[in-house]
Amino acid sequence: MTVSMSTSLGNLQLRGPVLTASGCAAAGKELDQFFDITEIGGIVTKSIMLEPRSGRPTPRMAETPSGMLNSIGLQGPGVDSFVANDLAWLEQRGATTIVSIAGNNTEEFSRVAARVRDHSAVKGIEVNISCPNVSNRGLVFACQPESAADVVAAVRRTVPSSMPVIAKLSPDVTDIVAIAHAVRDAGADGVSLINTVLGMVLDPQTLRPKLGGKTGGLSGPAIRPIAIRCVYQIRAAMPDFPILGMGGIRSGLDALEFIAAGANAVSIGTAIFGDPSAPMRITRELEEELQKRGFSSVKEACGIAHRVER
Repeated sequence: MTVSMSTSLGNLQLRGPVLTASGCAAAGKELDQFFDITEIGGIVTKSIMLEPRSGRPTPRMAETPSGMLNSIGLQGPGVDSFVANDLAWLEQRGATTIVSIAGNNTEEFSRVAARVRDHSAVKGIEVNISCPNVSNRGLVFACQPESAADVVAAVRRTVPSSMPVIAKLSPDVTDIVAIAHAVRDAGADGVSLINTVLGMVLDPQTLRPKLGGKTGGLSGPAIRPIAIRCVYQIRAAMPDFPILGMGGIRSGLDALEFIAAGANAVSIGTAIFGDPSAPMRITRELEEELQKRGFSSVKEACGIAHRVER
């Protein structure tokens, strides 16, 4: 049986349900030597800011059981360099591109969005309001419904109504469904779930924080149950709201779990560090898992966990 792997995030049509996750594959250029990046659902770029940013102090990464902590801190070249180099390459390559943007305040989010909105390579914008790797926790706009809505509304006003705006949410909140409602009401066309979980690890010799920035974002299989819970909760509360799911996906079966919980598509992040071909491999494995279970399409499996009789 042939399985239709096409899916959508709002009005953004995707040839497949597997994308890269922001921050783990830059703009996809390095991955393109391992597989054809135009054959997956899309590339979600590393979050770009208005000005160049050096990031947080070193050391920036630490392995943990079933995962890793990163404290990169949104390092990047700034939006002008990004447009001239990364977006130009993505356009030439023909990849489906979602640009992830970040900012120190609402105005910066709007200015970055304005800088990329008219580029023909850009098919959607992910509004990263949830990065935990900032020294000022007040910059994690996704921790409060009001601040999350303010940023999303500003971006929505800045970009064309036809361009999908996807808000990336944090699991480090009391009620993630309330945040999702707030960003939808502010004009978001969907949500990315989840960003990393704020964590810390101590050096066993010095018994002091191992990361230069003390805290970092925990990713990998350790957070997958949290991510599945968030996807499931938002799908239950908002049956028709597009969801891009992520958090510790290493196999097609992992991806299917997200889709069954309610994700329309998934992003692969930490797995790429150990296997650069992971997005393509997971796409093939997901197709096999769907076929084994008798699904004719990704869309048929989406949200099945909410319909299974108990």
